[in-house]
Amino acid sequence: MVNKQIGVIGAGNCNESVAMVAEEVGREIAKRGGVLICGGLGGVMQAASHGAKKEGGTTIGILPGSRREDANPYIDIAILSAMGHARNAIIAQSCDALIAIDGEYGTLSEIALSLKMEKTVVLLESKWRIEGTMVAKNAQEAVNMAFEEKQ
Repeated sequence: MVNKQIGVIGAGNCNESVAMVAEEVGREIAKRGGVLICGGLGGVMQAASHGAKKEGGTTIGILPGSRREDANPYIDIAILSAMGHARNAIIAQSCDALIAIDGEYGTLSEIALSLKMEKTVVLLESKWRIEGTMVAKNAQEAVNMAFEEKQ
């Protein structure tokens, strides 16, 4: 059986309350045996990766550049894309489902690409309401939605 690959997307900089939510999402993914995929940098990505590592989970960072050292300290596997924002398509394609936490325009592009690829997209702490996405009230609900099979 292949473990579910759950993407956690969000801004590279975030406030403490958003970071706490992202860390909880990472913990919940790891508790369920999922692999966390993200952009590998700071902010939401780092907080979620940290949460996953606290639970013994596996983290993959698909980095925008060509330097493994740019990955946050909680990334197990750093994939160097040297593609900048275009890496968002790789993140979207590599995930079974994605959880968007807060975020800016890069996150919005990942949401759109994921929906185009017919992936499950869960919004948490999001300013956007986008047709085809699901909205979660908390981290546990977001992860439950991400792990559900798409109808």
